[in-house]
Formats: sequence, C-alpha cells, structure tokens
Amino acid sequence: MAVDFPEFRLRLPNGKMVARGRLLPEKGAKGSRKFVVAAGSPVRANTVPSFAARKPPSYYTRQQLIDTGVIRRSDHWRGYLETASDIECTSPSAAAEILMGCSVNGWGVWKSADGRALIDHFGPSAAVPNRPWLVRGSNVSGLDLVRRQWLPEGRVTLAASRLRQGVRQGIGRDELRTLVQEDYESTATYSQQQQLVEDLHAFLSRMKPGDTVCTISGGHLYVGEITGEAEQTQSEDRRSNLRRPVEWQPIGYPYDKLPEELQQKLSIQHDVVDLTAVQAHIEGLGLTDEELVEEAEAIQRDPTTEIPALAARRELELPEPTDELAGELLVHETEWLHEVRDLLWDERQLVLYGPPGTGKTYLALKLAEFLGGGPEQVKLVQFHPSYAYEDFFEGFRPQEDPQTREVAFRLTAGPLRELADLAAREGNRHIPHFLIIDEINRANLAKVFGELYFLLEYRNKSVRLTYSGDDFALPPNLFVIGTMNTADRSIALVDAAMRRRFAFVELSPRTEPTSGLLRRWLAREGKETEPADLLDALNSRIDDTDLRIGPSYLMKKGVYREGGLERTWRTKILPLLEEHHYGDGMDIEKRYGLAALRESLG
Repeated sequence: MAVDFPEFRLRLPNGKMVARGRLLPEKGAKGSRKFVVAAGSPVRANTVPSFAARKPPSYYTRQQLIDTGVIRRSDHWRGYLETASDIECTSPSAAAEILMGCSVNGWGVWKSADGRALIDHFGPSAAVPNRPWLVRGSNVSGLDLVRRQWLPEGRVTLAASRLRQGVRQGIGRDELRTLVQEDYESTATYSQQQQLVEDLHAFLSRMKPGDTVCTISGGHLYVGEITGEAEQTQSEDRRSNLRRPVEWQPIGYPYDKLPEELQQKLSIQHDVVDLTAVQAHIEGLGLTDEELVEEAEAIQRDPTTEIPALAARRELELPEPTDELAGELLVHETEWLHEVRDLLWDERQLVLYGPPGTGKTYLALKLAEFLGGGPEQVKLVQFHPSYAYEDFFEGFRPQEDPQTREVAFRLTAGPLRELADLAAREGNRHIPHFLIIDEINRANLAKVFGELYFLLEYRNKSVRLTYSGDDFALPPNLFVIGTMNTADRSIALVDAAMRRRFAFVELSPRTEPTSGLLRRWLAREGKETEPADLLDALNSRIDDTDLRIGPSYLMKKGVYREGGLERTWRTKILPLLEEHHYGDGMDIEKRYGLAALRESLG
C-alpha cells in the first residue's frame, strides 16, 4: 500500500510519557505490517500476570530485549525502562505490547499527532470500532484448515476458488455481487451466491487489522488478532486463496465451557459471522476478574467506566422468595415458592396447571414481577385457537404509512420477539425477563412456536428465522411461565414435545397451596369460615379432580355483600357444573346447591 504514514505516538498510563514509532511498508514473514519503536521510548517496568500466557511471542521478545540491554532502566523516568535503540517489531500490536507489558490492540493505541488511531489512516472503512469475527475452517473440503494451516502459519483464509483474480480489498458490496453472479453463475444457487457475497464482503472490506478473529476446531475455540490486509493468492489447493495474517493465541478454549451467549453466536451456520454482540465475552476468555482489572489499569482505562468483560460476566440471578412474598400470595409455606423458583432456574420454562379459579394467572404475574424486579420485565399474552406464529413471534401484517397513508404488509415483531430483543439488549442481560402465556393449551402449539420449539430445549443454539431470515437465539435471561386450565376440554392436552420442554406445577383444590388458600384469605380479611367449608364440601362431591372449583370465585368483595354468596353460587359456580353434567340428567341444584351443602354441613 503506497501510503506515507506519519509518526505515531503511544501514551503510557500516567499520560506524560510518550513512546514514538512508525509503520514500515514491508511485511513480516507471516504477512503482517512491521512497526519500529524509536530509541528513547518509555517502557513499563512490570508486566501483568496474564501477559506470558496470552501473548507469549511479545512476552519473550520483551524479556530478550531486556536481557540484551536493548531495553534498559530509564534515566529520564523514575521507575520505568526505555529503549536504547530502535526496535523492529512484527506488528503495531507487538510493539505496543512490548512497551506496555500487557495484551493490547496496537492499531488503536498508536495515534498520530492529530489524535487519529493508526488504523484510521487506512481509509474511511477502517475508522470504525474493532470487531470480533468468526471464520469457519475446520472442515473445508474434508480438510481441517485450522490445525493444518491457520494456527501454525499464522493466517485465516476464505475459499473463493472461482472468484476472478485482482479483486481488491475494500471492494463495495454491489460490485462484489456482480462479480459473484458472473463467476458463480453455473456453480451456485441464488441463495448461495447471496451468502457468498456477504462472506466475501466481510472478509475483504469489513475486517481490518486489529480486529479479533475466532475459529472452532476439535471442540475448542481459538482466538487471534488480524495483523494485516487481505490478499488474494493463486492457491494450488483452491481452498484458501483469500487470506489475512493473524497472530493466534497459543491456547484454545473448550467449547462446552464457553458462556451460553457466545455459544449461541458461534452456532450460526455461516462461514463468516460478526460477533460484535458477544465481544465482551471474547475479551474476557481465559482471564480472571483480577486479571481483567490489571489489564484495564495497564492501558489506563477510564476508572469511572465499567470494564465490558466484567459487565458481561455479571451473574443472572433469580432472587430467593421471601416469607413476605409467601404472606402476600397466601402460600402455605415459603419452601413451595423456592421449589417453583428452582424449577424456573433449571428449566427456564414452567406451566402452572389446574382447574378454573385456582389463581394460576395471578400467581404467575406476581411471581414474575418479584423475580424480575418489577412489571417492566413482564409481558403477558393469551393464546386462543386462532393464534399463530405470526401473532406470537413475527410475521407480515398490514400497516399504514403515516406519510402516504398507504397500507402495505410489513414485517412486524410479536410479543416474544419484542421481549427477547429487550432482554438481549446490552445492559439488560443480567436482568430476568418473563413472558406469561395465559391459556397456553388453547392454541395449536406446534403452529404457534414453529422453530422456537427447538430453542426452548437448546438455549445455547440459534436458528434461521422463517420470515426475517435473521439468526435468532432465546436470551438466557428470558423465562416463560404458562398457565393451563385443565377443565378446558376444547383442546387436547399438550403433546410430549411440550411436556419435555416445560416443568409442570399443579395448582389444585385438593393440594396446597390451593386447598387452604380460601381459609387463609378469610382469616386475613377477618371473615367467617363458612365459604371455605362450603367450597370443600362442594369439591368433595365432584369426582373428576380437573373439574373441581378453585377458591378465587369466593375471594372477591362482591361475594360478601348482602346476598353476594348466593348470587355468586347461582351465576358463577352452578353454570360450570351444569355444563360438565350436560345431558346426564343430574339435578345440579340438589347435588351442588347451597341449601344441599349447608344441610350436609349442619
């Protein structure tokens, strides 16, 4: 690249000591741009503990320079070292790491006199924040490129065997699309061509020196730094004719030990994937909290701002239910709430099921608000027989343009997509969010959930969405609570796939916390126990446990006005029982009426 670069400067942590250097036009053995540190530049006396493990080439080069006297004790800066002569380094990052004694991105910390970072001098496309990328190479035409070429040779490659020679770095997407259409017309489908355009454009025009690159091989994640520009070669094996130089970290990280959010992004099935959404997780790989703080201090990070990698590690927690919550919900013991909380933590999805009037929706809402920290993190949706995937997640719906007043079909997010996007927003990922699905068994669940069925069971995976085509994963901090009325016979009970993905908790008048709920409420309100006695007597006469009557019918103020109990019994409870016994000739009033029950209690 025929560009005359200015002198670059690097400020050490106290801000007064400035190192100087320049970028060389020639490249090193592995293709990265060389960088020269000027004599008389200050050097930190100590290194951070993680330096040797993360950046062994820079660490051992620094030690050799100290041993040979090229870096020596400074006569100008007390407690610091300095360079005795010019030092030629393999890359700007290596130069910065030798001076600062820690892992650092040299393309961002070396700056010209006008304050522009080194990478900004490569053109407008470079003046964007550093990004992490996933590039797949563990199975290219049956060959594991990662272990055979990338790691030992210090590179990352992308196959473009039919792409014509002379494609320049920084090429625009439109021009690249034309070339791919012409060069791959007979060998790739339309969708394959479109994906190839995106992969090539990312590799050639969006990636830049200083970006992080990740790849997977043998069940491990390998991480490195891109140290130079893209090149097109006439590779004999035709598998790696686009390449970039990379300085790989010496160790791999076990895939199954990675954070769940990172696994979700790594499961996206493209050759090149932008990992910016999980950049903080990547930056913290292999480091303890203390080592992250030390590295941040070594590069003079603003102490008032939170370290992203530490923020990403902030634990998602569901608070432990309290005795006060149990008292508010009139639950017989706090331990029952602890069990529900633990089921949610383990399964992420839970269904409260039971007859009508057992307080399923009320309990779900109150519990979600407590565990999520408030109603802002809770969204409720009610299923019905005509409910569909397009209503629940996303689909095309008619919308009016506010300017032209024309109506057109536009892709619109449903309640689950909206809540998932909110939960996945940066800063929200440690806060629990809850989706309450009322009457979950009244919809065709396979039709409503679609590919989301898979994500309910495999939270560390992502899938390609039907309408938008986005790669989507359910955030780890999104919990689902469904309610199911067992007396509703209009829809068959949920299938085996649903039962496998949800934990089921019964709320039944025959067991606690429902069986004694009305008595506890009457005691709290200072009322007589007769309504509870009558309800127990009623349920004892109902043989089918799914048809028994819950206590919430008798937990309303109107029941305790003049004639309220008789009115509620006549208009709310008896009609339910009449429907259940329709056609069998039973005298409902004689068996379930208030007079008959009071006589049995007398």
